[in-house]
Amino acid sequence: MSDEGELRPADPWAVLRRHTPARIGLGRAGTSLPTAEVLRFAAAHAQARDAVHVPLDMPALAAALEADGWQTLQARSRAPTREDYLRRPDWGRRLDEASATGLRHAASGPVDLAIVVADGLSATATQQHAVRLLRALREALAGALCIAPLVIATQARVALADEVGELLQARIALILLGERPGLSSPDSLGAYLTHGPRVGCTDSQRNCISNIRPQGLAPEAAAQRIAWLLKEALRRGLSGTALKDDSEMELLPR
Repeated sequence: MSDEGELRPADPWAVLRRHTPARIGLGRAGTSLPTAEVLRFAAAHAQARDAVHVPLDMPALAAALEADGWQTLQARSRAPTREDYLRRPDWGRRLDEASATGLRHAASGPVDLAIVVADGLSATATQQHAVRLLRALREALAGALCIAPLVIATQARVALADEVGELLQARIALILLGERPGLSSPDSLGAYLTHGPRVGCTDSQRNCISNIRPQGLAPEAAAQRIAWLLKEALRRGLSGTALKDDSEMELLPR
């Protein structure tokens, strides 16, 4: 008697699934999805929710960065709790009074670059990938820029880097923070850079590199793109929509 598995038709989607984490060809059980797919979806949804709510382990991150040779400072936004952060995005865009005062006193004169490492909407992404990305970025820059001490910030939105950069007298501010988790990417890190940072900058003044993670844009590749954008932003005195990412053009044969 033939094995039951031999009678089951081959899944035509199997080959394609090996090339994407997207949910394709899920099949059906009556009018619903197969139980296994329902359970996978529930697990992915729970993982994404956890990424939003799990707090950043600031002492562990600071220790890892300092062990890698970085000098660090700590700051937080005006959102006192995670619930406030999620309900009031505007609070996440500004430093609380104590942090602003501390950074103002820590400024040691004009610098090329201020870097903020923040939790954003996925502390998981920051915890897992920030050290590796920063190590690769330092190698890519090869000492070309004067960098202020790293600022580790919690309950932070992208625009928080504008105030940090302004207080540290930086020509460019770069923030690395966890992006909104997807059902297949709860650990995606984003990088945003702004030339001439100051409170009130708009998103059109920023350049963004997203989906930085081993299964997306590898940290080493992202570091090369960030380094190119930083150097070009300083050379041209601008960022955002006026600065196009043509870093890949340098890899083409001349």
